[in-house]
Parts: sequence; C-alpha cells; structure tokens
Amino acid sequence: MSAPFEERSGVVPCATPWGRWYQTLEEVFIEVRVPAGTRARDVRCALRSRHVELAVGGEEVLQGKLFDSTVADEGTWTLEDRKLIRIVLTKTNRDAGNCWTSLLENEYAADPWVQDQMQRKLTLERFQRENPGFDFSGAEISGNYSKGGPDFSSVEK
Repeated sequence: MSAPFEERSGVVPCATPWGRWYQTLEEVFIEVRVPAGTRARDVRCALRSRHVELAVGGEEVLQGKLFDSTVADEGTWTLEDRKLIRIVLTKTNRDAGNCWTSLLENEYAADPWVQDQMQRKLTLERFQRENPGFDFSGAEISGNYSKGGPDFSSVEK
C-alpha cells in the first residue's frame, strides 16, 4: 500500500513567529516550537470548534478564533521530543474549495504565493481522492483550481 497523498507530495507550510501551520483537505496542522525539555504538564491547550488556546510554562503562545470551524472532539495535541507541540484539527468543511487563508480569523495569514500553493495542493489532493489509481503527488496544476478546481462529478466514467 502506498503512502497517503500528503506524505508523498509534501506540505505547503505557512511560517509564523512560533512555528508553522499547514493543511490537507481534512485537517489543519499547527507545529509550535517550544523550549527543549518542555514537559506535558507545562502545556495548557484548549481546542474548541472555532477557538484555539495554547500556553507553555504560563506564557500564552497562541490564542484566538480559528479561520473556520473544526470538529471539536477530534482535535488533538502532542508534545514531540520535548521541543515541539503538534496540534491536529479536523475541518468540518472538507472540500478542496475550503482552503484556509489564515490560521486565525485575523492572524497568521498565508502570503499570496503560499496561499496559491496551498490551494493547488488541495485541488491535487481532491483529484487523487477522486482517482485513486493515479498518482498526482508530482503533478503541476494550472488553470482553474481556485475553489477546488473544476467539478467533474457529472462526467460519466
């Protein structure tokens, strides 16, 4: 069995002062660098449908209203190697047209080039899902990919 599309094709990250965030059709990933040796008991993380809050060692790192809604009870966070916190949020709207332009409503926006690359990747991921026998991980896309690309659902196979 081959690796999932996002593993073969890489990610399109949006850099932030505390780390980076990126997305797939279904999930949003937040990676926060923390001081080496951080323990789980030093971390306070609250994940709700439209809100995220993260504090490390009593210092607020990230807090605000998310760009779009997520499935609150599916959000998770992990502390990796005692130096990185990874938060995984499940999008409620999982179509290729739902490309988040920023992590929070008014913060951590992707610059136009990164936003363009994110949208292209989500469109290719959608094509991969619709055509599981093909490998789109190295494909280049041009033309109509905004809002998830063209809709081929009515075309007979």
